[in-house]
Amino acid sequence: MKKKQPGSPTRAIALTKHSIVLSAILLADSHGLEQLSMRKLGNKLGVEAMALYYHFANKKQLIEGMIDYIHGEIELPQDEKDLKTYMVKRAESVFEVLARHPWAAPIMESGVNPGPATLQDSEAMIRRFRQAGFSVDMTVHAVTILNIYIYGAAHQYAKLSFSTAQEASEVGAAVKDQFPAGAYPYLTEMITDHMLESGYNAIDEFNFGLNLILDGIARYKLPD
Repeated sequence: MKKKQPGSPTRAIALTKHSIVLSAILLADSHGLEQLSMRKLGNKLGVEAMALYYHFANKKQLIEGMIDYIHGEIELPQDEKDLKTYMVKRAESVFEVLARHPWAAPIMESGVNPGPATLQDSEAMIRRFRQAGFSVDMTVHAVTILNIYIYGAAHQYAKLSFSTAQEASEVGAAVKDQFPAGAYPYLTEMITDHMLESGYNAIDEFNFGLNLILDGIARYKLPD
């Protein structure tokens, strides 16, 4: 069952691991992970920071709990038999999740103590590749490159100064106007013929790259 997204906190929050994680996620979503501290989180929950250490030994352990919760928001296609379609659908869900929690993208695979949702996501990806006939080594390569690409792209796209075709066109035009005449002909060509083109969508670049990677991986399906 898909977890509910963190909602607005109430004054009568019970101090549990779950409530602490949800409040920490809300704080990071609003102000960034760098602004998260046990003191600020305690203030948000109406308790002393020391009360949080009963549930989490340190901030690192809390962040691992936050990352595991976010992994649990990723929707894994349950009935999709085609490997490529499965991976595309998972990637789309990851993008939706990380759009809500952009601070999480750089650290999605950084914890040394992964929680159950993180392990379930990893197990599902590995299982799909192994059942499709990939060797253990090639499965490791495939899962690693997919996660690097997906999480890295989500992090990059979260920093874009535009999210619509109109905004992309405006940004492209503003950048191009700063170029001295004839100084950057290939950059000018790319912006003019691509970014300023009607209907340009930056996410299309991600989809192109994802399909390129998956098609490349498919060429290396080797038995043990």
